[in-house]
Amino acid sequence: MVAVGVLAGLSVLSLLTYGYLAWDSLGLGPGETEATRTGQGEEPGAGNPSSQPHIIFILADDQGFRDVGYHGSEIRTPTLDKLAAEGVKLENYYVQPMCTPSRSQFITGKYQIHTGLQHSIIRPTQPNCLPLDNVTLPQKLKEVGYSTHMVGKWHLGFYRRECMPTQRGFDTFFGSLLGSGDYYTHFKCDSPGICGYDLYENDNAAWDHDNGIYSTQMYTQKVQQILASHNPRKPIFLYIAYQAVHSPLQAPGKYFEHYRSINNINRRRYAAMLACLDEAINNVTLALKRYGYYENSIIIYSSDNGGQPMAGGSNWPLRGSKGTYWEGGIRAVGFVHSPLLKNKGSVCKELVHITDWFPTLITLAEGQIDEEIQLDGYDIWETISEGRRSPRVDILHNIDPIYTKAKNGSWAAGYGIWNTAIQSAIRVNHWKLLTGNPGYSDWVPPQAFSNAGPNRWHNERVSWSAGKTVWLFNITADPYERVDLSARYPDVVKQLLRRLSQFNKTAVPVRYPPKDPRSNPKLNGGVWGPWFKEDEKKKKSDKSKGANKQKKNKNKKKAN
Repeated sequence: MVAVGVLAGLSVLSLLTYGYLAWDSLGLGPGETEATRTGQGEEPGAGNPSSQPHIIFILADDQGFRDVGYHGSEIRTPTLDKLAAEGVKLENYYVQPMCTPSRSQFITGKYQIHTGLQHSIIRPTQPNCLPLDNVTLPQKLKEVGYSTHMVGKWHLGFYRRECMPTQRGFDTFFGSLLGSGDYYTHFKCDSPGICGYDLYENDNAAWDHDNGIYSTQMYTQKVQQILASHNPRKPIFLYIAYQAVHSPLQAPGKYFEHYRSINNINRRRYAAMLACLDEAINNVTLALKRYGYYENSIIIYSSDNGGQPMAGGSNWPLRGSKGTYWEGGIRAVGFVHSPLLKNKGSVCKELVHITDWFPTLITLAEGQIDEEIQLDGYDIWETISEGRRSPRVDILHNIDPIYTKAKNGSWAAGYGIWNTAIQSAIRVNHWKLLTGNPGYSDWVPPQAFSNAGPNRWHNERVSWSAGKTVWLFNITADPYERVDLSARYPDVVKQLLRRLSQFNKTAVPVRYPPKDPRSNPKLNGGVWGPWFKEDEKKKKSDKSKGANKQKKNKNKKKAN
């Protein structure tokens, strides 16, 4: 699969993968592109350059809001800091609180309630995936001539072959299908005895690539190979979904060097993982410059959800964590870096949501959005690039009709408009409303990580009065969700409850099937992969139909 161009630059690739190089270390000046280079062994692609930009979307996993240098972290992220400083920082940017929901909304431009994935995540043993009737971002980009490649974590289901990344719009796929796994061996146990291998190249297990390389570095190598073998005059869409910094907390030894002073072992490991990720993104950026993509590229960086404090992540000063609808679970690190930006070096405080990338990127790619596709995202390129007002005024964070753990929730508490037992959250302009049980609600300050083990004594907690199932905050004035205003502004609460009710009328049924024992990797050569065989069902039904026909014919003969 690796083209001749990769072999020619093999020594450079190995250097790029393992070394932290300066921005100019490859001999590219500030305004220099591959087209201006001579005698370096890299031939620019034939034909006229495309007006369509190269799109590189980098999705980090479980990176906390605080865990980037420019948000005050003690963890050094020089690459992210530099790219963000030279681009546009998104400081009012929202994702979903868990892996599958964020990924599904990015790739479809639709809220969870409109894909049936509004409850939890897709589990490895569930016969479930992103519904096949949803058009995906790579499919739309392929329509207008893009080469589409995915490297990293899929986590949108794989129980049947049609659910695989290569069947959902990607020309190539290299990565994992599940939500997590060992960074070196790529094995994952869903439960005792239900274990398997999870590294794929396109539709097959990538045993040949299993060389014990740390996944962050391995994925970066693959990205470099793709860039080296592609013609930079033709548009490319690269979706890089790194496994880091999701648990298990693993990192190569050299990345611990600067963080030995961190006593909390989880935080120390997390810091090393993030340092490796920052280096990887530096190497991806260098490859974009080396192979002639950078000047016509758009690099988007995003975390998929908030950090998990018990696994080393920090969302301070935001409240809550991954898996919750507090700001710490859904407000993400995000920025756009591109020579094509008009307002470089700026901060965007307009409302932006992960569903907005779908229409934004299709429009930038000169594609068409079909009228029958009812999107929840908006084209926000002018908001980011030129500093204009966002077309978005609200975000449905989610409505989960299955998660009804708020025992005291009721229609009465929702003024007869909404059952507050249901977990839901919505943002309209400055206001944010939560109902049901929003999840773990502590504030976890940096000093909580000062001890060797988990320490919750430093955490700030609020003891709500018994039976509380509605919260209202002015997020613009109170981004840390410290002052609940639901009792002071009941009319605002009612307005937002009505908006929730309106959204709920458009929801499709929840897709959350029970486990399927056929999913066990032991039945699939020790590999996690598609197990549902449509052909087998057809054969069985055809056999039964044939048997019924034979019986009817015999009965006819007897009657005659």
